Amino acid sequence: MRTEWLSRHGATAVRILAVAAVYYGGAKLGLLQELVRGQVTPLWPPTGIALTALLLLGLRTWPGIALGAFLVNVTLGPSLLVVLAIAAGNTVGPVLACLLLRRADFRVRMDRLRDAVALVFLGALAGMLVSSTIGSGVLVLSGALPKVEFWPTWAVWWTGDAMGVLVITPVLLVLGTARPSRRTRIRPLRVAEAAALGIATFAVTQFAVSSAMNLLFLVSPFLIWAAFRFRHAGAAPCALLVSTIAIVAAAERRGPFAQHDLFTNMVTLQAFNGITALTALLLAAVITERLDTQREIRRIVAQLSEALSDLETDASRGRWPPPQEHRPDDGRGERAG
Repeated sequence: MRTEWLSRHGATAVRILAVAAVYYGGAKLGLLQELVRGQVTPLWPPTGIALTALLLLGLRTWPGIALGAFLVNVTLGPSLLVVLAIAAGNTVGPVLACLLLRRADFRVRMDRLRDAVALVFLGALAGMLVSSTIGSGVLVLSGALPKVEFWPTWAVWWTGDAMGVLVITPVLLVLGTARPSRRTRIRPLRVAEAAALGIATFAVTQFAVSSAMNLLFLVSPFLIWAAFRFRHAGAAPCALLVSTIAIVAAAERRGPFAQHDLFTNMVTLQAFNGITALTALLLAAVITERLDTQREIRRIVAQLSEALSDLETDASRGRWPPPQEHRPDDGRGERAG
């Protein structure tokens, strides 16, 4: 009994530490493109990592999120109390998002349109209000941020957390729910198409963010291609690739982000990233739902065809109509029921 208890809780502890380590690594990547006070970025990968961990591993992994958030902010915050408050906000936000998604009957395979809509509005937009409000408010109350900077900081914080959910979570859910089968054949043409899609998406996005003109709309056809041909397995990585390239260009003030102030660049960037994520998620979900519906219809038709075939076989063997059960006469010229 003791061994079983240690085994179960040991596995949980390993998961918590793994979540903390991945959260910390994702935070360090996100901080490479910080825009406000060295800790607020337009894309915050840890929120996507945290929500994915909660959805796939369960709510008991929340200490890993808290530990990772504390380790990230302990070298950035002005005081230990502020760091603890920010870490709490970074933990409560994903937990709230997970609870909202569970209440909405969210499925991690995202094979329905309602799953994509729930992830966008409940997981990203609503759930991340908590972390951005707590974080920005604590920075203002501690004096680390002027009061006039609250709303700009809050906007960047909220959109960064939301983008982390919209861009990172779908990719991790695709990886976490993938179940390779021995019967799955690797088709060379399929692999070649996927490689061509990735290269073309990268090249076109780089061209769009390098041009002085605003050509970001050129990316949309490749997101549609990814969603139609590969569903979430293609659409989610393409959206991540496009958003990452756009964020780097905005931080370096290249292409359509040149010669504009921070606010204008943030509005342009987050609008583009939001549309990119929405297009990829919703279109992939619609196509997946349609294909699943068609597959279910074919299954039902096959069952009906088999049933009709059995009836025709019985009729050809002289067993149709089926013999009636003999019922004794009740004395009134009718058969007893």
